[in-house]
Amino acid sequence: MGYIPHSPAERSVLLREIGAASVDELFSTVPRAVYRTEPPALPAPQSEIEIRRVMAAMAARNADFSRWSSFLGAGLYAHHSPAFVSQLLLRGEFLTAYTPYQAEASQGTLTAIYEFQTHVALLTGMDIANASMYEGASAFVEAVLMAERLSKKRSKVVVSKGVHPEYLTALRTYLANFPFQVVQVALGPDGRTDAAALAAAVDESTFAVGLQSPNVLGVVEDWQAAADVAHAKGALAIGAVNEMFSLAVLKAPGHAGIDIACGEAASFGIPPSFGGPLVGFLACRDAFKRQIPGRLVGKAMDAEGREAFCLTLSTREQHIRREKATSNICTNQGLMALAATMTLSALGKNGLRETAIQCLSKAEYFKAAISAAAAAGGPCRVAFPGKTFNEFALRCAVPVENVLSALEAKGILGGVPVKRIAPWEAAWKDLLLVAVTERTTRADIDRYVDVVRRVR
Repeated sequence: MGYIPHSPAERSVLLREIGAASVDELFSTVPRAVYRTEPPALPAPQSEIEIRRVMAAMAARNADFSRWSSFLGAGLYAHHSPAFVSQLLLRGEFLTAYTPYQAEASQGTLTAIYEFQTHVALLTGMDIANASMYEGASAFVEAVLMAERLSKKRSKVVVSKGVHPEYLTALRTYLANFPFQVVQVALGPDGRTDAAALAAAVDESTFAVGLQSPNVLGVVEDWQAAADVAHAKGALAIGAVNEMFSLAVLKAPGHAGIDIACGEAASFGIPPSFGGPLVGFLACRDAFKRQIPGRLVGKAMDAEGREAFCLTLSTREQHIRREKATSNICTNQGLMALAATMTLSALGKNGLRETAIQCLSKAEYFKAAISAAAAAGGPCRVAFPGKTFNEFALRCAVPVENVLSALEAKGILGGVPVKRIAPWEAAWKDLLLVAVTERTTRADIDRYVDVVRRVR
């Protein structure tokens, strides 16, 4: 039987108070095309033995990914994850841990989160980082909201179209019921944010300027130029990163005037896994720490003078009065942050840079090979002349679907059509995003180019 805690009379009172005629009216915003009035036609119950046979048959239909080469990216990158990471994540102390309220019983978890904060602060060049966010999109939104709280009643945020479309969509969703204006600035012919248009869009009503680098098309942006434009009008500069390996070879946002850095850290030890779980990050200048969302782990001394870790700034609803909370984030991605921390600790400074150099070098080799094929009559060329890290866009003279189908037939996941993540951008409909990592081999790249050059 269904568990409905309220009686019909109580439900009538509740509906009357909120001004709804029926329970169905509460769900009126659900599109009729996906609204079910009848339960799904599920098969009859089966025994455990039968279910195991069904599941085994379904599993047998899966492709063996180890036999494929992948050039997927667009915000999620298939980097190598050390074998010990997944094993240590299974330890009960980490796997089942919740918020470490009781510091004396949670030193392991608190230490791991503190190390995550340290890694993020060092990579971004910032003074302080919080105990992680859900994922990159909501981290970007929280950075914008944080900037607004610090802005003293300004009303406009200016963001580049180079920020990932999913981040921009999340921002518009969050701000739908706020009196804030979101202004987008187009990219120039080199694939970077149009500097003149950015400067023209920022004025005294602007509280934040948002930029992503490398941007959604893989092109490296100029942090300093965006920061200078923002600061000239008294606004804060927000830098988003969704491929954090790039920070091992590119200038850190904190070293180029950015005030708040945010984005996605899943490249460190977290497989793409159909889009999640992920781990966001947010870091800022020390002067802004009182407005940072979520909470921080800090290092302290116990009663006997020993080093200890504990939750320090916790500006979320569970810890302080709602009207003083900076956000409604109710947890951190502790397990995923631990995966990132272990991966970074294993790589170390040299391993991190070596991985980044491999990604950059392979991407440059890939771009050169595609350009040579295009000069010989191939249908795809590098779309933008701007500098890139491990990802770039191809402009295809044939339908992108034809290119992907030809590659798939050869066991290659050929990339992400830009129109899939930004269908409203007509000028990007013929673009294909391709990405490489340290797992990509030269043979993979050569095979990719050989297939593409023959597509008609």
